[in-house]
Amino acid sequence: MEFDINESLKLYLSDPASIQTPDAAPEIADTDADSLDQSAIADVLEPIRHSIHDHPDALGRSASFDTLQCLLKLAPSIPGPLVGKVLEIVTSGISNEADLANQDVEQDEQETVTHHKQLLEMYAFLLQWSISAVEAKAAEKPAAPARKGPKGTKKSTAKDGSWDSASQIQTAMDVMCRVMKLKLNRIFNTTSDRDTFINLFTRSIYLIMESEARMKITAVRMFCFKVLCIAIKHNGHALGAQTSIIQNLTYFEHLSEPMAELLHILSEQYDYAQLSSEVLRELAAKEFSPTDAKGPKAVSAFITKLSELEPRLVGKELGQLARFLDSEAYTLRCAIIEVCGNLLADLSKLEEQDDSTKVQINAFFDVLEQRFLDTNPYCRCRAIQVWMKVCQLDQKYPKRRQNVAELAVQSLQDKSSNVRRNAVKLLGKLVSTHPFSVMHGGELSMTGWEGRLQMVEEQIKALQPAPEEAAVAQTADGEEAVDSGLLDEATQMDGEIVELTDEQREERMQQAERESATQEVLAKLKLTRKYYTEALRFIEVIHEASDVTCQLLSAKNKSEVIEAMDFFVVIDAYKVETARKGIRRMLRLIWTKGNSDEGKGVQTHLIDCYKGLFFDAPDSFNPNDAANFIARNMISLTFGASPAELTSLEQLLATMMTAGHISQLVIAKLWQVYGVNKDISKAQRRGAIIVLGMIATADPTVAVREIDTMLRIGLGLAGRKDLILARYTCVALRRMIPPAKKAQDRNKKVGMERMPNDHAVLRMLASILLLLSASQDWYGMAEQAVSAIYVLSEHPDVLCSEVLRQKTKKVFSQTQSRQSISRTPSPEPQHDADAMDVDEHLEQSGEITIQPETQQQQQPEEDKSDKQCAASSLSQLLFTVGHIAIKQIVHLELCELDFKRRKQDLEKDRPVSNPPPEKTAPTPAASRKKAGQPAELQQEEEKDELDMIGGTTEDDFTEAIQHIRERELLYSRQSILALYGPLVSEICANNTLYASRHLQAQATLCLAKLMCVSSEYCERNLPLLITILERSSDPIVRSNAVIALGDMAVCFNHLIDENTDFLYRRLQDADDSVKRTCLMTLTFLILAGQVKVKGQLGEMAKCLEDSDRKISDLARMFFTELATKDNAVYNQFVDMFSILTQTGSIEGGILEEDATKRILKFLCGFIEKDKHAKNLAEKLSARLGRCENERQWNDTAFALGLLGHGKSEEIERKVKEGYRVVDVAAA
Repeated sequence: MEFDINESLKLYLSDPASIQTPDAAPEIADTDADSLDQSAIADVLEPIRHSIHDHPDALGRSASFDTLQCLLKLAPSIPGPLVGKVLEIVTSGISNEADLANQDVEQDEQETVTHHKQLLEMYAFLLQWSISAVEAKAAEKPAAPARKGPKGTKKSTAKDGSWDSASQIQTAMDVMCRVMKLKLNRIFNTTSDRDTFINLFTRSIYLIMESEARMKITAVRMFCFKVLCIAIKHNGHALGAQTSIIQNLTYFEHLSEPMAELLHILSEQYDYAQLSSEVLRELAAKEFSPTDAKGPKAVSAFITKLSELEPRLVGKELGQLARFLDSEAYTLRCAIIEVCGNLLADLSKLEEQDDSTKVQINAFFDVLEQRFLDTNPYCRCRAIQVWMKVCQLDQKYPKRRQNVAELAVQSLQDKSSNVRRNAVKLLGKLVSTHPFSVMHGGELSMTGWEGRLQMVEEQIKALQPAPEEAAVAQTADGEEAVDSGLLDEATQMDGEIVELTDEQREERMQQAERESATQEVLAKLKLTRKYYTEALRFIEVIHEASDVTCQLLSAKNKSEVIEAMDFFVVIDAYKVETARKGIRRMLRLIWTKGNSDEGKGVQTHLIDCYKGLFFDAPDSFNPNDAANFIARNMISLTFGASPAELTSLEQLLATMMTAGHISQLVIAKLWQVYGVNKDISKAQRRGAIIVLGMIATADPTVAVREIDTMLRIGLGLAGRKDLILARYTCVALRRMIPPAKKAQDRNKKVGMERMPNDHAVLRMLASILLLLSASQDWYGMAEQAVSAIYVLSEHPDVLCSEVLRQKTKKVFSQTQSRQSISRTPSPEPQHDADAMDVDEHLEQSGEITIQPETQQQQQPEEDKSDKQCAASSLSQLLFTVGHIAIKQIVHLELCELDFKRRKQDLEKDRPVSNPPPEKTAPTPAASRKKAGQPAELQQEEEKDELDMIGGTTEDDFTEAIQHIRERELLYSRQSILALYGPLVSEICANNTLYASRHLQAQATLCLAKLMCVSSEYCERNLPLLITILERSSDPIVRSNAVIALGDMAVCFNHLIDENTDFLYRRLQDADDSVKRTCLMTLTFLILAGQVKVKGQLGEMAKCLEDSDRKISDLARMFFTELATKDNAVYNQFVDMFSILTQTGSIEGGILEEDATKRILKFLCGFIEKDKHAKNLAEKLSARLGRCENERQWNDTAFALGLLGHGKSEEIERKVKEGYRVVDVAAA
């Protein structure tokens, strides 16, 4: 039959259905496509397959050729396996035909060439068509399971799923390679005929490559590359391939890297690099539309991959590709940055580097450093990431490392969190690969390197010759120094020869050798000095970086926080001094919370970091040495730690204990350090009990097992000598009974039961409270001792009352021979038979009763030290009174919760049909009387108490507790605390008589605590506390008063609500610590809704511009949180604006204009709704005409400008008119 490839190809490319198949098998040609029978198709294909397999020229028969063409036209309606069978037939036929054609060509059979040419074209045409049909079928398969149909359809779909088209495609491509290796120039007379034939193959390859799924199969991808490489190398397909590669990069993103691999294989295995150059040149000249995102992205991925595979080849064309650095598409700039890194890596591997190579390396480094300042954050990130790869090269490039380290420190303050994260990562990589490990082991301790530099400087100074004395010339102008460079050395006269002896020659030779050796040593020392200097410069940069990275530990982006943690772990391994600061700062991350796994991820990473730093002993250690190592590390964590850091460390260690990261052997080692009967470091013994107390929060038995040790050491002689040790021992004792977080948790049996008051632990705690000491550490110890009593004792109020009796006797027995401690009379409290013993004793001795001023007698002036001792003892008593009062309130609240829990349990167990009799609830005083009664009697009373609980309502019990708090604790004759209320008020009111600053501070603190007990006492003494707040010169007293007012605002809101102005005034306090305390207190009260805001927020807004960074950050956090609460910033904006724009002097608290504008800009950022912006704009615009001066007008206009989305044309007109008015006035 006659076959015209050009005509057939034209019809196929336009519309395959237009190809005529008159001689096709009637079973197929005369049947509708939807009613084709699979068995009929198989019956038609089978004879064709046999005939073509035996005789490839059987395809020349029109019946066979038209039948195959007809089947391919109907391919969309034919099952995939049958289409695959057509491909198999065509592949088998062209393979056999290629063998026959090769034989005839080799034997120079010219008469058969034309026949072979036609058969090859027919087979190639059918092969292209069948591959296209197979690819179309393969693309349909993913959608097949989504179609709903009858059961038969599902079976056929499953059957199609077993068809492996990939292997058939690979076989077809293998045959293509064999065909193209024929001597096609002897079969095809013209180049155009050969190109048409080759394009039949390459077109199929490009079609296969369009499928992303196909390109993921390595074998398919390699066959595609092989076919194209043979076509390009041996069959003139280079130009067509170049065009196709550019098109593929434009339309198919997944082909970026495969196209680079193709060019690499073509260059590496087929020695055809010119196509790569041509493609790069064409891409360099290509213009991309600003709206085109896919094109630049694909091209950048292609160039990047090609530079990894063929860096030298890309380097030759980099001059033209460099224009991409000016492209608006950031992906292209990223590609060139990556290319520079790949070329640097390649050039650094050269053993011999000439000048041109060094110039290239420097140019690439310059590009990378410039891109640290790129306008796009992705480009900045890419530059940093490339530098991380450069750090791993064998060559270190120390000068460039120094430059990039400084740039990385700048990037730590980048506005993009991704850039900051990568900058931290780069700094860690620079440290871990630093070039200063050749000498001294590679540690980066600044102290060590400075010491070495100083030693080298001294050695250089010792070796350098002393400077010669300057020659002096006498002239008419007098004597002048002559430069040594102006004169020559003295020489012998011409003709005069001086013979040197052998000894002189030998001496001169030795001197010359010594000078030469000295110069050589001096040169080495100078190089060493340069080495040390460069190392110190690098360490200084790391120190600077660590300070900034500490701030990143508070970043919102969790991955940024994790990288910052890793950075501190790395620099700690290299002994950088600032690492410990960051590691301590990391502790607060244990409180990180997150709605997703981010918060848990930060906590987990923190634990992993601390495990690696402090809990993973070297592998060479045996278990005992490893436990010693871990115990010492855990103790070291407490050295120099602040209270906040200790709180975070406690949470961390408790979490690690719960997770099983702390072994019992380590705990035993800690107890050994604490309990050793030997004088050791105080800090070490303290650290041991601190850590043990922290661990006991997770496992109370850690403390329970060693009660005797704690009593012997912490509350014994060692604790009395070291009150800080006693303090933390009290903390550890308190942990034996963990606090119940919820009422229902209190019935869980954890730790140990509460103790009777005669228990050894409680007796020792009470005993140490009676200790009189001049040390300020006593207060911390006493606080924890009282807290421990209230946790451990069954009846802590009884024990603490006895402690106060005994302590009062001790304190006032010292002042018995002195004048009374007060000068105003006070009524003596009446007592009855049930009054406490101490009352009668104190009244008889006159230690607490107030003597009238007329009865005071002059006494000889006492020693100053005795007065200080008396003031210190009284201060300690007042501190104890105040803390017991606060703890008693907490104790009453716990009693109330316990009552409610027991009542709920009783109601659950009691039958509904038997209502309990109504009885009054037992008072805490009544429950205390049961102590010491026989067990049988106690059981009966407990049964009666349960009955009473069941008959008492919760409201009745709550009222009883409230009555005790309000009327009994500070006013009942049975309460010992009632004796101290008037005393404390007297001391605070007479600060000139009781002039001890320390006594006044403790008295104020005690007064504040007592005011939190009773609203009546609070109301009576509130004016006194406010006076102290306003007039006290001690910032500690003022801070305590601020905190006290905050607590009272929670307890007795109705009393404090009218006096909140006194709180806000402390925002203008001269002392930063008082301002900080006030701001924190107000932040809590306002955000918790405890106080009403009445326009004073403007004073808090001024804190945004405070010189103290902590205050400004806290204010920023406050307004950020406030903005989340029901338009709070919007509602208060006008009032804040009025305060911020007040006129006056800067000394009077008025802000500068620039500071006011910064605050307004920050606040306006929270006005997001257009309706709110419009309302505020109208209110502010009404002020324009009432502005008293230009400053106010400018501030108002500035605020209106910030509310631009709410301005109307009328407001804009007013603003413009105002500007003209101001201009005229200024003129």
